[in-house]
Amino acid sequence: MLSLRESSIYVRLSFMKKDIHPTNYRQVIFADNSSGAKFLISSTVITKENAKWTDGNEYPIYYLEISSASHPFYTNQEKTIDTAGRVEKFKTRQAKAKAKN
Repeated sequence: MLSLRESSIYVRLSFMKKDIHPTNYRQVIFADNSSGAKFLISSTVITKENAKWTDGNEYPIYYLEISSASHPFYTNQEKTIDTAGRVEKFKTRQAKAKAKN
């Protein structure tokens, strides 16, 4: 006889969906453009380039704008990361608004 706990685990396992998880996991290098840090992690991300890792093997590489190595929350350093020119656009709008008044 199954206990209540064992029977609930059995019910959950017997109703799990099959073939829903990705099968293309592989090692991928994630390169942070802001800090230059690189991480080798298993992922399914689609990449176009390859790069050499410290072990001498070649892996797909994916470039990031920001990661834990450069994010102000993790580094405790305040800095402005602006790749799209948003800060400059904001400053020009503010200058125009002040000029009107």
